[in-house]
Amino acid sequence: MKILWRWLWRAAAFLVAAVFVYQLWFFLHICYWVHHNPDDTAFMETRLEVLQSKNPRAALKHEWVPYNKISVYLKRALIAAEDARFLEHEGFDWEGIEQAYEKNLRRGKIVAGGSTISQQLAKNLFLSSSRTPWRKVEEALITLMLESVMDKRRILEIYLNTIEWGNGVFGAEAAARHYYGVSASALSREQAARLAAMVPNPRFYDRNRNTHWLNRKTEIILDRMNAVEAP
Repeated sequence: MKILWRWLWRAAAFLVAAVFVYQLWFFLHICYWVHHNPDDTAFMETRLEVLQSKNPRAALKHEWVPYNKISVYLKRALIAAEDARFLEHEGFDWEGIEQAYEKNLRRGKIVAGGSTISQQLAKNLFLSSSRTPWRKVEEALITLMLESVMDKRRILEIYLNTIEWGNGVFGAEAAARHYYGVSASALSREQAARLAAMVPNPRFYDRNRNTHWLNRKTEIILDRMNAVEAP
């Protein structure tokens, strides 16, 4: 019996050590990215694999640009659309989560999410698209790491440069050139609002660029942009 307990303790200790090393791997990457730009993300790698399964020569459209080379209109539009309390919370918008839960309860299905920009970045950087309880726990832990190590400006800069904006289109610069033929710094207020409206379903809107809902969502974001600030 003592031998069994000894092996159980060893197994438990090994599991704890493995989880610690796994989290440390995330944390060290985040610390490195405070001053260095990530080349890609887990989500970008997944999308590239899908594209190359259909066309081996496929490549992502992506070009990193510094924060001050991205239109302030796009920064405000994304915050207005995705996370209005971005500058106020520490990674989790509890009020937004509660509102999303109540809306989903009324509809009887998931129609709204309460994820913040920090949570979305955590998921995109490291995690798969599966919706398991463990992934949500991991997303929360990575979000805490991001918020503890990076300031809001850096979080938004990485988010703007790695978010998906179409089929194989990632980041503000690639999106601006893909949809409007201009640089990310030259986006107008209306163009920025439309790009922000595409974020929840970018591959669909890449194929359907003038739907009624996209036009309506763009108008809503335009109305909200002046009420938010960008870091």
